[in-house]
Amino acid sequence: MVSHLLDLERGLAALRAAVRCALDPEPVLAGAAGGGGWLLSETVGYDTPSHGSGAGPSSDSAGDSDLACSSDPNDAEALRLIGLVELARGGDSEAFGQLFDHYNTSVYRFIYYRVGSVPLAEDLMSETFFRALRSMSSFRWQGKDFGAWLMTIARNLTADHYKSGRTRLETTTEDMGIHDSATEGPEDSVLASLTNETLLEALGELPTEQQECLIMRFLQGMSIAETAGVLGRSDGAVKQLQLRGVRNLAKLMPAGVR
Repeated sequence: MVSHLLDLERGLAALRAAVRCALDPEPVLAGAAGGGGWLLSETVGYDTPSHGSGAGPSSDSAGDSDLACSSDPNDAEALRLIGLVELARGGDSEAFGQLFDHYNTSVYRFIYYRVGSVPLAEDLMSETFFRALRSMSSFRWQGKDFGAWLMTIARNLTADHYKSGRTRLETTTEDMGIHDSATEGPEDSVLASLTNETLLEALGELPTEQQECLIMRFLQGMSIAETAGVLGRSDGAVKQLQLRGVRNLAKLMPAGVR
């Protein structure tokens, strides 16, 4: 739980910085084409992975090894993850457990920012991995990271949650109170006034695709290419979606902040 909370705080800090730039763009975006150069750039989150390795094992039963890839910037780790996926889709439960250990934080973080409730996020994360385990034998490489496949499952589960008529973005003071101390420090008054609860409430008001794009890019540190893979968009479309999302998020800030 502690690691999840730390990851959430890091993600929220990245989002606060982005909104601050949209509210007061001059210091960061001065001279940027169209006033959005920084927000259209690749590095906007934290620990953003590179496009990673496209190398895979020498053979596999599905005949799709040439499409195996991992976004991990460390080649050895990328190959290890690809190997674990190959073992897991062959029925190796221990290999799947190691994949869970590697990806569960990013999947949890994505879901949490969509639903705003720790218990619900944990339930949907568990369901995501249960469905992934059940479908491993039919998993096929499609030239994108295994994590993107997990994210697609999580995205569909979250969409089903909303379609069922349950509460949208169930942000609670109890869940978010621990994070609000992050506004303390040498930040200016505008940035300091952007509490986590305010940000999450505003995030929940964005159109779904803009919301998901900002979660993946700023709060999870996913690359443009990875986000494009999950959303089924081009890299350029993701950049524009990201820019519109941040600008719209800034417009949703309380009057005292704008």
